[in-house]
Amino acid sequence: MHRSAFLLVCLGACIAGASGLFVKYMDGSMSASTISWFRMGVPTIVLGLWLSISGKKLFTGNYKKMLFASLLNAFRMYLYFVAFIYTSIGNAVILLYTWPIFVALIGHFYLKEKFNKIQWALLIMAFIGLIVSYSDKQFSFQDGDMIGMMAAIGSAFIYAFTVIIYKTESNNYSRNELIFYQNLVGGLVFLPFLFSEWQGIEIEHLCVGIFYACMIGILVFNLFFFGLKYLKASTASTIMYLEVVSAIILSYLILGDLISFRMFIGGILIILGSFLINKFDRST
Repeated sequence: MHRSAFLLVCLGACIAGASGLFVKYMDGSMSASTISWFRMGVPTIVLGLWLSISGKKLFTGNYKKMLFASLLNAFRMYLYFVAFIYTSIGNAVILLYTWPIFVALIGHFYLKEKFNKIQWALLIMAFIGLIVSYSDKQFSFQDGDMIGMMAAIGSAFIYAFTVIIYKTESNNYSRNELIFYQNLVGGLVFLPFLFSEWQGIEIEHLCVGIFYACMIGILVFNLFFFGLKYLKASTASTIMYLEVVSAIILSYLILGDLISFRMFIGGILIILGSFLINKFDRST
């Protein structure tokens, strides 16, 4: 089961790499806030109906804790967009993907997960690979940059904290219940933006938005939460670095974006770090 969980998280990370392609396509008729509603609102509706039809009672167990995590996740989305508005994409992406580092730290101190020196080294290697991949992006400290960079770090930390919460509750809720709670508050918060832009959304973008929400918001997180149940929180999170490699490859194949030498080297470090940390995790 451990091996299956590892492979499914890898698959989820690779699928998640396509997220940027969908966002670029939908950007023609939707704002970032409306795209956020599709990303969080559609999974809330679909899974809410599915759970109700299946006879599952909502808001049972430690639901207050889950709603708190959902609120944090909605706030994370807000900070996510602030990061991209106020600073460069290079700055935002690098800082947003520090969340697995925070997961490892929180998992170590909060969940008391054992993490040996080799695993710490591999975690650092994966993060270095991410930095190398984007090291040819220009960094600057112009007006507003600091706000965006702090927002990115805040978003990464909040996401890491929610992963830990879902980890502690993974045995009390099904994967679909976890995803439902994850998106519930955000689906409500971003709903007014959908209403304000509804008439201007093209039908093609509407269909793509729904498909994107189901694929990323439901399928990917089903795979991730399945892995989270059988893997350490730090291990599952580190594997998600593969999303960066997937995004680079897909953008090259579909959009024709060139892959630089630094991106190639960084991708190798990310893949090695993700796979080797799993090997050492199994031996502990």
